[in-house]
Amino acid sequence: MPRFSANLSMLFTEDAFLNRFALARVGGFKAVEFLFPYAFSKEEIKSCLDTYALKLVLHNLPAGDWDAGERGIACHPDRVAEFRAGVDKAIEYATFLNVGQLNCLAGKAPAGVDAQTLRDTFVGNLRYAAEKLKKANLNLLIEPINTFDIPGFYLSRTQQAIEIMDEVGADNLFLQYDIYHAQRMEGELANTMQKYLSRIGHIQLADNPGRNEPGTGEINYDFLFGFLDKIGYKGWIGCEYKPLKNTAAGLAWMGKYEQSHQEMAFI
Repeated sequence: MPRFSANLSMLFTEDAFLNRFALARVGGFKAVEFLFPYAFSKEEIKSCLDTYALKLVLHNLPAGDWDAGERGIACHPDRVAEFRAGVDKAIEYATFLNVGQLNCLAGKAPAGVDAQTLRDTFVGNLRYAAEKLKKANLNLLIEPINTFDIPGFYLSRTQQAIEIMDEVGADNLFLQYDIYHAQRMEGELANTMQKYLSRIGHIQLADNPGRNEPGTGEINYDFLFGFLDKIGYKGWIGCEYKPLKNTAAGLAWMGKYEQSHQEMAFI
C-alpha cells in the first residue's frame, strides 16, 4: 500500500513550521517533505527530523522570490547565475539532511522571451543541476504544474516534461508527478503513471476541485492507490493538499489505507 509523506508547507499550517514535524509524527506520518528549508538552518531542521524519527524525502531548489509571486527561475535566461548558486545551496542542505532528491520548479515564462530561448535555458539549467547533483549522489526532479492555479507556468504537461528530460539526457533526472496538477491539465492519470512509471521519481496528491484531501473531489483515490501497487510504484506519495477544515480532521482519509497495510502484513 502507499507510503505517505506529509508536505509541511501545506499541512499543519495551524502551527509554526518547526512545530509541524511533531504534529506530522502524531498524525501517523513517518516521512515529510516541504517546499523550501532555506529560512531555517540545516541544524534546526535536522534536529526536528531526528527528534521525531522522520525521513525527509524531498524539497525544492531555491525558486526566486516566492513571497513576491515567483514560482521558479529555471527557465529565466537572465537568472542563470542565480539558479546555479541555488543548486549549490540546495545540495548543501540535501546532503546534510540526507535527502535523496530535489525538485526544480521551471517557473513562469518571462514576458518577451521566445519559446526556443525558454527551452534552451531550462534544458541548460537542468543539465547543469543534474551533473552537480549526480556528483552528490542525488536525483533531480521536474514537476509539471497546472496553468489554472499558476498562469504562465512554463512546464505544464507530462509529455512536455518527458521530452525535456530526453533532451537533457541525464540518468538522474526524473518526473515529479503531481496527481492534482495532472488531473487539471490532462487527466488520464492511471495510464500516464503506468506508461512513465520508470521515469517517475515522486508522486504528490490532492483532490480536485479545491486541492483538498482525497475523498473531497472527483479523483478516485481508492482505485489509484490500488493501481499504483499493482504496477509496482515503490516511492513516497506526498500529501500536498489544503485541508478542507483543519489538518488533523482532514487526516481521517488515511485510516483505511493504513489498516489495509496492517492487514496485508499478516497475510
